[in-house]
Amino acid sequence: MDYLIKNAEAVHAPQSGNVTDLRITNGYIAELGRDLAPAPGETLIDARQCVVLPGLVNTHHHLAQSVLKGVPEGLNQGLGEWLASVPYRFWPHFTPRLMYLAATLGLSELLRSGGTTCADHHYLYHAGVTEELEDAVWQAAEDLGIRLVLCRGGATVSGSHKGMARAGIRPENIDTMLERIDASRSRYHQPHSNAMRKLVVAPTSLIHSSRAEDLRALAAYAREHDLRLHSHLLEVPFDESQAQALHGCSAVEYAARCDWLGPDVWFAHLVQATTADIEQLAATGTGISHCPTSNCRLGSGIAPVTAMDKAGMPVSLGVDGSASSESASMIQEANLSWLLHRAVHGPDATTLERCLDWSSVNGARLLGLDNTGELAIGRAADLVVYDLAHYRYNGVHARTLAPVMAGEPVKVKASFVHGRQVVDNGEVVGLDQAQVASELSREMLQLLKRAS
Repeated sequence: MDYLIKNAEAVHAPQSGNVTDLRITNGYIAELGRDLAPAPGETLIDARQCVVLPGLVNTHHHLAQSVLKGVPEGLNQGLGEWLASVPYRFWPHFTPRLMYLAATLGLSELLRSGGTTCADHHYLYHAGVTEELEDAVWQAAEDLGIRLVLCRGGATVSGSHKGMARAGIRPENIDTMLERIDASRSRYHQPHSNAMRKLVVAPTSLIHSSRAEDLRALAAYAREHDLRLHSHLLEVPFDESQAQALHGCSAVEYAARCDWLGPDVWFAHLVQATTADIEQLAATGTGISHCPTSNCRLGSGIAPVTAMDKAGMPVSLGVDGSASSESASMIQEANLSWLLHRAVHGPDATTLERCLDWSSVNGARLLGLDNTGELAIGRAADLVVYDLAHYRYNGVHARTLAPVMAGEPVKVKASFVHGRQVVDNGEVVGLDQAQVASELSREMLQLLKRAS
């Protein structure tokens, strides 16, 4: 189906001037301008009192955690204890159906905030896991029409984090992990720059979950098959202390020794990165998924992303897991990024335009989705029509980026992924939210029984 979006207050297409109308043809942006005339067969969307922004690209999520929000035991814990009390306690007890429902919930929250792409760091793998658990994530994304980059996590050793040992999780060995990754690549991965499905090699923790030789094998496999690489790094000081104690070098230097730096690599968090770390990361083109809400919630600190940005590192945004943010909103992350670094470094530290770039075009480039992330003729039509008719926007002068500036709650009038409408008047197209909520309640009661 083709669309003409007309009469917007603004369309955020910086290279195209003062634009109010946008035409979608065969899934792509075909025309940008003013007073565009409808073509035969087009569906007209009246965007009065709306602004049109590029679809937001979430570069780090844990969809399984969508059903682990506000677990009482973890509310006041830091990362190490929280991992044991919340995600590692529950994830061995996930069924494929619960995983599908969790992914549906998380992706629908993301879509309602303006997200159009999700990089899910899926780590629910162990020695005895079946492929159905991963299949459920791919299926949920396909059903909702969102782009999915599945970052295939897991561990080859129990490591030094407390959670795996307490939960009695038996990790995969490296041969099994590589065999399973290859099976997923064959079934799901699309290599082109406009893919709806991509696979990433993503051991859960670079420091704690795999041996150096395993990390090198994973990096070699990824580069042989032109897959990107992702992991957690330097979320808390424990990463650095363990790298120094076990390997006699910094965590970033350890990543370099294991072939885990480069323009095809990005790390979540990097809260504890030093000036020397930033220089090395920037020199190699290694990127970051900045997750400010989760970092605040767990008391981990604030990643030095303004320094990273100035140094030339690719900076993107992620919502992390809802178990440590109680949200899957990319608008929340963009808004908090705008505010947080200004609070620390002054009012010129961040701009609304820069935070929008971090949450859109930068994320798309980091994921290898080079035909998305911005509004330009010939790009895939991944875009969001934000409704500014709500009273909370009354009196706002700088309206083009009002959703980022004002933060949640937002209302999406319409959202598109590769030209397919996925949100209509604030609701995810084709999703029976009441049915999902009802089934989820039953599944969560069963999860609590299994985990206890």
